[in-house]
Parts: sequence; structure tokens; C-alpha cells
Amino acid sequence: MKEIREILSGCGMEVLSMKQAGVLADVVEDGATFEENAGIKAAAAAKLLPDDIVMADDSGLEIDYLNKEPGVYSARYMGENTSYEKKNQALLYRLAGVEKERRTARFVCAIAAAVPGKGMLTARGTVEGYIGWKPAGENGFGYDPIFYVDEYNCSTAEIPMEQKNAFSHRGNALRDMKQQLTALGVLK
Repeated sequence: MKEIREILSGCGMEVLSMKQAGVLADVVEDGATFEENAGIKAAAAAKLLPDDIVMADDSGLEIDYLNKEPGVYSARYMGENTSYEKKNQALLYRLAGVEKERRTARFVCAIAAAVPGKGMLTARGTVEGYIGWKPAGENGFGYDPIFYVDEYNCSTAEIPMEQKNAFSHRGNALRDMKQQLTALGVLK
């Protein structure tokens, strides 16, 4: 929420989390793409908040060598209650012996915005990188410790949060969505 509020600051409206807005819907994410899952969540929340702009996101990690796994199942990969430490170790094991050039990966974030009277908008942001050979860093969560970015020569868990927000997949998608909403005239 901090990143979202920062990017949408000055937009002329209050930015609330679903919890802060009183939306406690349990949504089944059964889409085949990040965009579909974000749209499913935004549409469900929009039914409860029909007069408000509602945004939802879906994000995850795609590893090219593994046919874009874990993909839309990133949070549920190996089971919802499996720790990211175990998920990361399993992915590293599956990539054992694979050279850097074939370890390409990306973080993906899709944002859907249900806009009253305007329909559904979607935006996609990515960060390209590769899967390293061991986890590193404490600044992040999920797959950050194994996702490396050439430009910084380290994992995204080794990059300070403020710096990471400037190029993150979620930040890229949010900046695109902000432009779309501004072009529609619903944001300042």
C-alpha cells in the first residue's frame, strides 16, 4: 500500500486497501493470466463498491527455462502453506546445472481497474532478470532472494526498498495505470 499511495499521490482521491474500505471478499483466482486474475479481483470488489474506482493486482514470477513457472501460481506454488524458502530452494534445484543465459526470468504485475461508467482497464509491468544460484538479501519477500537483476549485479532482496520501487514490476504497472486513469480524466 505504501508503494501504491506513493505513486498515486496527488491524484485527488483517497487510496484505501480493501480491508480499509470494508471489503472482505474471498475471491477465487482461476484466470489463466495475471490480467485475468487481477480483473476477477477488481470486478468482485467493484460489485461491493460500485461508485468507486477499484484496483486489484496479480503478480508473480515467470522463469523461461521452466515454461514460465511458477507464473499465475506463484503464491500457491507447491501449496499455499509452503514457505518461500522452500519454494526458492525447489526452483534452484530444478535449475541446477543450467547456465545463466537460460535462467532468464521476470517479475510480472498486472493491475486491473474497474472504473464506474468506463469499464475495466488493465496495465502490466515487468522487471527482467535471471534466477541466481543461491538466495541472497533481506530487503524483500517471496522470490526476491533468488531473482537477480544484471543492472545491479545482485538479487532484488539486496536492493533497498526505495530504490527497488523505482523499477519494480508493481511500480511499472502502477505508473502505467495512473497514466491511463489520468487520460480518462478520472485522476488529476
